[in-house]
Amino acid sequence: MEKYRIKLVNKICREGLVLLGDLYQISAEEKDPQGIIVRSAQIDTAGYPSLLAVARAGAGVNNITVGKATASGICVFNTPGANANAVAELVFVMAGIGARNIHLGIEFCRGLASLSDEEMTKEVEARKSAFRGFELAGKTLGVLGLGQIGVRVANGGAQRRMRTIGFDPSPTLENIHRLSPQVTLSRTLNDVVASANILSLHMPYNEKTKGFVDRTLLNRMPDGAMLINYARGGIVKDEDVAAALDAGKLGCYITDFPSRILLGHPKVITSPHLGASTEESEEHCATMAVSELKGYLEHGSVSHSVNFPNVESIPGDTVHTRLIMINRDKPGMIGFASQTIGSHGINIASYLNESNGVIGYNIIDLEAGISDETVRLIEAHPDVIRTRGICYR
Repeated sequence: MEKYRIKLVNKICREGLVLLGDLYQISAEEKDPQGIIVRSAQIDTAGYPSLLAVARAGAGVNNITVGKATASGICVFNTPGANANAVAELVFVMAGIGARNIHLGIEFCRGLASLSDEEMTKEVEARKSAFRGFELAGKTLGVLGLGQIGVRVANGGAQRRMRTIGFDPSPTLENIHRLSPQVTLSRTLNDVVASANILSLHMPYNEKTKGFVDRTLLNRMPDGAMLINYARGGIVKDEDVAAALDAGKLGCYITDFPSRILLGHPKVITSPHLGASTEESEEHCATMAVSELKGYLEHGSVSHSVNFPNVESIPGDTVHTRLIMINRDKPGMIGFASQTIGSHGINIASYLNESNGVIGYNIIDLEAGISDETVRLIEAHPDVIRTRGICYR
């Protein structure tokens, strides 16, 4: 059997790659892959004629041309929740650093290296009051976006005895059920923004959230509040944040996304995109991404796709060929495919169809092989985007 060609983009954790096994040919230099595994690099799916799927080892997919992928019948996966714990932990590490001015205190201590121990002690006692901060307990934590990371941050705030308020315009029941009963679920964005001493951002980056945190939103926040962004850089207008810091409206901005405007500002603490950079997170993301890609390439199963409906199926013993049909979500497509296949004397062992309102995804298990002529008839339908056959015998 010909091996699936996989292109690696960015460094992918070995614990995930070993799951691919002998059916796969893996290379960072592959020019015409059937599958791509990527972390943060930009991927234009139009540049790969044989591409079937892209697996993003992480949650956000703004680095992938999802619209182009959908139009071409390319499935895009992400790994929601795989790095959630790593990001949530770092949010509170950085919040603590900002609240207690730890970063400034460390720099101060480094500047004492030339002093004697006696001189150092005197200098520390004389200057330590300049770094006095505040405790997180008792403060109001606002969390915008209640996905798997946002829920963990909200629950972490409650555990730290913070008054925690969360908001999400389109929450999922699965995530909301994970919220601590001590977290208040707000019905309006403004209630969270107007009351948060610390506002933590955890929404995706898209056209609706681009530049979401701007001058108008910042002006609604309490004076001297802390803003934390471990979501995506593009959701914050850095120039507006810098102006708010200069005016004293914001007391501190902590972000994982450095920019020219922010670097060097005394009230900004930046980390170099470290949110998911733990051994555990990278392993979880890699293994989840590889499992999704394997399921799709070997069986046509879809799990955690951002552009295709989820549908999973293991073929039965009588299945000779599995036909995948990807189509625009239009009426009559199931009947069309069934009739076309049946008219050529092929028995359908099972037929699964799911839709997300844009894409119809069909797993059609056949008890015999299907001819190229029959496939061409199916592909000729104006609403069929792509077909694919997986042979088991």
